Amino acid sequence: MGEKSFRAKQVYEWLWKKSCFSFEAMSNISKELRQKLDDNFTINNVKINNSQFSADKTIKNSFILHDTHLIEGVLIPADDRMTACVSSQVGCSLTCKFCATGYMERKRNLNPDEIYDQVVLIDQQAKENYNVPLTNIVYMGMGEPLLNYANVLKSVERITSEDGLNMSPKRITVSTAGIAKMIKKLGDDGVKFNLALSLHAANDVKRNEIMPINEQNSLAALADALKYYYAKTKNAVTYEYIVFDNFNDTLQDAAELAKFCKHLPCKVNIIEYNPISFAAFLNAGEDKIETFAAYLRKQGIITNVRRSRGKDIDAACGQLAIKDKEKAEAV
Repeated sequence: MGEKSFRAKQVYEWLWKKSCFSFEAMSNISKELRQKLDDNFTINNVKINNSQFSADKTIKNSFILHDTHLIEGVLIPADDRMTACVSSQVGCSLTCKFCATGYMERKRNLNPDEIYDQVVLIDQQAKENYNVPLTNIVYMGMGEPLLNYANVLKSVERITSEDGLNMSPKRITVSTAGIAKMIKKLGDDGVKFNLALSLHAANDVKRNEIMPINEQNSLAALADALKYYYAKTKNAVTYEYIVFDNFNDTLQDAAELAKFCKHLPCKVNIIEYNPISFAAFLNAGEDKIETFAAYLRKQGIITNVRRSRGKDIDAACGQLAIKDKEKAEAV
């Protein structure tokens, strides 16, 4: 536009470091240039559409995008951390049988800035409601991050850069349902963030039943990819495992999981399930979960039991976005 180069740096800082959503607010830029920018460009920022506040302090948001699509993001407070759970796609194509998002059609990938904006908005919520900034980010919302590979990595780059949010990559976890070739690519790219695999069954028959992605990405293929990833990055992996009642909750299931854990340094997060109306799965009872966890610990595996958050609101991933979409369509 014929402006001096330092003006570009100023605009860049307003957009990324200060997360400014309007040209008018860029106060160290002349009014004439602000008007020129406003005439020629649009900031397609993410906005909060609806928020639900849980008794346990969890805040669940549906966000509206510039093209009116809805996604979700969650603020999860804990004693030792303040975590943002963000989405990477509008909907999802993987059709996992227990997941509300799996029953939604995938509309499109999110751009890096749309992922970035979720973090910014949830960080603002943390500061406004609890006077504490975000400490952690998990890519465990709507969508499969490794099917939006380039944009997810670009968003992490912006979130961790000094002229962005300047967060440590060690505070970021990307969760995948398991795409072997993309896990290997993470290794080749030498990523610094943490990787989590949504496992939920450690034999192919059961995993095929609940996660169709496993038919093209068997446990053997995933184990091979994860070993490759670990050899390249030296990053331990987290396995996420929902203990479903009368499906994957026996000691035999625990033994199969323990065997899978022997492939590389790892830990297991046992996750309490939030039932959804679309699926018949139920969370296993407290005694079964504790017996399952105790078995893994006896095998020397670091095992954490993650309690469900936001039970009194639309806790399961995708539920709030689906509800808000239905409301909008009804209107």
